[in-house]
Amino acid sequence: MSEDSHPVFDPKNMPFRRLGGSGLRVPLFSYGGWLTVGGSVVGDPVKDLIKTAFENGINMIDTAEAYAKGNSEIEIGRVVKELNLRRSDLVITTKLFWGLRSGPNDGGLSRKHIIEGTKEALERLQMDYVDVIFAHRPDPTVPMEEVVRAFNWVIEKGWAFYWGTSEWSAREIEEAHHVATKLGLIGPIAEQCKHNLLYRERPEKEYEPLYRKYQLGTTVFSALAQGILTGKYNDGVPADSRFATEKQQMFKDAAARLSSPEGLAELAKVKALTKYAETELGCSVTHLALAWVAVNPNTSTVILGATKPEQLVDNLKALDVIPKLTPAVLEKIEEIMKTKPTPVVSFGWTLALDLSLELS
Repeated sequence: MSEDSHPVFDPKNMPFRRLGGSGLRVPLFSYGGWLTVGGSVVGDPVKDLIKTAFENGINMIDTAEAYAKGNSEIEIGRVVKELNLRRSDLVITTKLFWGLRSGPNDGGLSRKHIIEGTKEALERLQMDYVDVIFAHRPDPTVPMEEVVRAFNWVIEKGWAFYWGTSEWSAREIEEAHHVATKLGLIGPIAEQCKHNLLYRERPEKEYEPLYRKYQLGTTVFSALAQGILTGKYNDGVPADSRFATEKQQMFKDAAARLSSPEGLAELAKVKALTKYAETELGCSVTHLALAWVAVNPNTSTVILGATKPEQLVDNLKALDVIPKLTPAVLEKIEEIMKTKPTPVVSFGWTLALDLSLELS
């Protein structure tokens, strides 16, 4: 403990990266509250998780107004207070879009909901500001100028330091930057997207020009493909797994897909990757999958969604796998998975070749 009684943050061996082109440093692995904090995990177990994260170099916590209908933010705010964590030691991010009520202005990305939703999120978190506020989805019903102006206003009020997007298309992110540049306002610094060895087209192909043009960073969720890349579903759906216990339709659909031709083909790849990880790299397929996303230079942070402290600590073993991911190993992974997006072709040249040419 420090002299002012706050626990001292020790990054341990956690690497930190800039969040996109901003000056904000975030841990390579962060902790997220989707489906866990305020939902399946409440009370003291939340405190144990966040305390464990903090003690292992994770000082970034991601949540959203929609997570557990606001209870995720409430639990995180309570625990930060009870653990007496220094606010400046933390990177807190939340997201706006769905809202908590059903009124016509209680959701979406209108200026009204962005401003009122931010204020309500801060109340639930018991905080004066968040470090990053994300637009949880795009809103085609609202002019992009209104969206950019509203997030810029929230930043100027000191309620957030930066803003970002989540599950936006490259075209929508490009439009936001175009509006921000034209008006001299602040554009989004990061995209919170799904990225894993089974889902690569959008983060690796569609966003590729944005990484170069805007230094866009990603805060990755579902790095384990909802658990498929842990190998737990290699031989069926365990009774205690998320696919068996979660009631949301998306998980029911995912469980059903495992027995489809496409799902069986994916599981065959995961089985082969599991064998390679264990026999050649001396690690689990879970740690390999997490390290593979983390080693991507456009990944700012990988969001972990553990329900128990020991699960969180175990996931961090991925840090030991990152040095093992040599070009040869990465190529072997590609041979096993065969999920790499086809390169963009322009004027008969692949994009990779185009980038090496200095054209005026």
